Amino acid sequence: MKYQATLDGKQHEIHVIEKGEGVFEVVVDGQAHTVDALPLDHGAVSLIVDRASYSVEMEESGDGKVNVLVRDHVFTIELLDERRMRMRLAGGRFVVEGPQVVTAPMPGKVVRILVAPGQEVKEGQGLVVVEAMKMENELASPKDGTVKEIYVQEGASVEGGAKLVMVE
Repeated sequence: MKYQATLDGKQHEIHVIEKGEGVFEVVVDGQAHTVDALPLDHGAVSLIVDRASYSVEMEESGDGKVNVLVRDHVFTIELLDERRMRMRLAGGRFVVEGPQVVTAPMPGKVVRILVAPGQEVKEGQGLVVVEAMKMENELASPKDGTVKEIYVQEGASVEGGAKLVMVE
């Protein structure tokens, strides 16, 4: 499979070739790596990339992106497969329809709520700030709409996947 990934604003071309059960050849921007992946019970993945070992936790951020925790760093990655790349190149835009619930990417503490129920918001506008792993993450609206419900209060501790805000 071929993917286009955006990490920290930089585009990367990724080719993934399955070599066996849980073993892949991953070519990132022309550089090949052997990756041995083992899913763990609590949603994490144990990776051996070339000869380095990593424990990686991933959570969907609700806006089509994935927050990835590697050691003490959280990376936000947008990953497009070949079909989505063709759609984007053709000028197609993904439209998120219906009520969308923004969830906590990982366990943390709600430090700021940036919106109020009934407030109109734009896609990408900050809704809530969650502190996790000593980093503040501003979670954005996945679509233009109205804040329908806020499920948390400032100062609240939340688990990964906890509902934070609904945008309709």
